[in-house]
Amino acid sequence: MWNLMKTAMLMAAITALFMAIGAVIGGQSGMMIALAVAVAMNFFSYWFSDKMVLRMYNAQEVDESTAPQFYRMVRELAQRAQLPMPRVYLINEDAPNAFATGRNPQHAAVAATTGILRVLNERELRGVMAHELAHVKHRDILISTISATMAGAISMLANFAMFFGGRDDEGRPANPIVGILVAILAPLAASLIQMAISRAREFEADRGGAEISGDPQALASALQKIHRYAQGMPMEAAERHPETAQMMIMNPLSGGGLRGLFSTHPSTEERVERLMAMARGA
Repeated sequence: MWNLMKTAMLMAAITALFMAIGAVIGGQSGMMIALAVAVAMNFFSYWFSDKMVLRMYNAQEVDESTAPQFYRMVRELAQRAQLPMPRVYLINEDAPNAFATGRNPQHAAVAATTGILRVLNERELRGVMAHELAHVKHRDILISTISATMAGAISMLANFAMFFGGRDDEGRPANPIVGILVAILAPLAASLIQMAISRAREFEADRGGAEISGDPQALASALQKIHRYAQGMPMEAAERHPETAQMMIMNPLSGGGLRGLFSTHPSTEERVERLMAMARGA
């Protein structure tokens, strides 16, 4: 419940920040224009982000005839989660990872790398795919898409404020120092909020995935394995499209070295600790 409340507060904060920058640039009218731009960008992301990210990773759709064991596993977990059957994709990539995408549970897709199928045993793989289905159930794809879009738009508006200045409600030039501060601090604040949203949703997906699979210990073991491999095995597609790294079950770009406020994912140690507490019935 705390993670849900935290996410709601963070989403409100990033929306307020977006509108505040619009107000700095163009007063009340600028704030309304900024809100309209945010709505338009989120609409586009809502409808098309899944197709875009699957194309970025050259993901290939599979079914019961082309990947029978994996496909049946996802179907069984989807039934346990009371979700519609998502589309299932494989990515020809050695680095072990997985993600979910799609605008809602009726139009969802889950994808896994061929590497994760080789590295994990069946119990661990079930835990990972249950985690991804928990993202679908909680509509985290939509939340992360909106937060990423808003953060990008805030950076764009901040740059506009620096180069072109701002106007108050009477059309007078705004204080240039304010414009410079906005240009520097606003993108940083937006990124911090976006990362905090991402971390909260990962904790919630770990919890939900453990409940769907009924095996918190298996997901904990999978996270430890993926963490070890991620440090020495780069994921080429993620390096070309770093904006998608937050979608993965583990950030393939962090190499285990990013911590605290500037990480899109919680530390593996804390995630494992929480899952083991679930396994112990705590």
